[in-house]
Formats: sequence, structure tokens, C-alpha cells
Amino acid sequence: MKKLSLDELGRMSVEELRQAPKIPVVIVLDNVRSQHNIGSIFRTADAFRIEAIYLCGITATPPNREMQKTALGATESVSWKYSESTLLAVKELKRSGYYICSIEQTDGSLVLDQFQLPDSPGVAVIFGNEVNGIDQAVVDISDCCIEIPQFGTKHSLNVAVSAGIVIWDVFRMFMIKKPGLL
Repeated sequence: MKKLSLDELGRMSVEELRQAPKIPVVIVLDNVRSQHNIGSIFRTADAFRIEAIYLCGITATPPNREMQKTALGATESVSWKYSESTLLAVKELKRSGYYICSIEQTDGSLVLDQFQLPDSPGVAVIFGNEVNGIDQAVVDISDCCIEIPQFGTKHSLNVAVSAGIVIWDVFRMFMIKKPGLL
């Protein structure tokens, strides 16, 4: 095997990606405090052609030097919106027909491999604060809660790692359900 060069990868330009079809998924960040985590999530959103990211509460917004260290330019290719209130942002998405999924450990959560794409115009996937998780009021209006199974001593994963796992799985489901989407 030979490692591919950047030219051989044939990636789109930022402008081509902005114009390209997206999967109908919005990532909502509820008071995520680490700018490195936010940048990493932007990079994941770019990789899987996510429709948009909603940055809520204390979540930092571009342009941001610390965020750029992990985003590596993805803040230029991924659409984003800021809202002071996660709850209001999620209510807006719900009114627009998005199926609301909180990534949180709850008494009624689905294990990630049990989740199936709903028949809706899109899916909003919410990730919470590194210490406190997703605000309970947001969990209360969610259509479902999804948790990533874990088998070690820790009770949670880093928010950027969780986003990578969940977004890959949702992306894969969209590609199976609608193979000509991208």
C-alpha cells in the first residue's frame, strides 16, 4: 500500500463543498466550552457534509484562533448559526420538522445501534457541555435520546469523540437509506 498525497485524494474546494448537496443533519452544541472540541466537531461536519452546526450558549463561534487549531479551515466550509439559547434553537428546528436527538444517558435512551432514521425532513443531533451534558429542558423536548455504549470505568466520552461516532453512524444510515443523496 502507498499513502495517498493530497492531490491524489481529490478533495473539493471550500466553495465546491459549500455548494454541494448535504445530508439533512444539524449538529447542535449546547454550551460546549472547549474551543478545541468545537473545532474538531467542525472538521467532522465538513468530512460528512453536515448541513449546519448551531452553536449555543457559551459555545464559542468563529473566527477563533484556538478553534482553528483543530478545525483546520472547516469553519469556512460548514454553515453555522449562533443562538444564545439552546432551547430556543432546538424549538426552531423542531418547528421546521427536524427529528430531535439528544446524545445523552437517560433512563429511556436508545443505544446507538438501535437508532433508526425517522421519516422527517432532517435530524438534529445535540451534544452537551463537557461536564454537565445537555440541559434537562432540551432533553425534555427531544424526540429521542441516544447513548453510546461504554464498557470501561468512565461514564462518558469526550464530546468531540462522541460527535465523531454518532455523526459517522447517522451519515452511514443516510447513505444506506438514500444512496444517491451525495
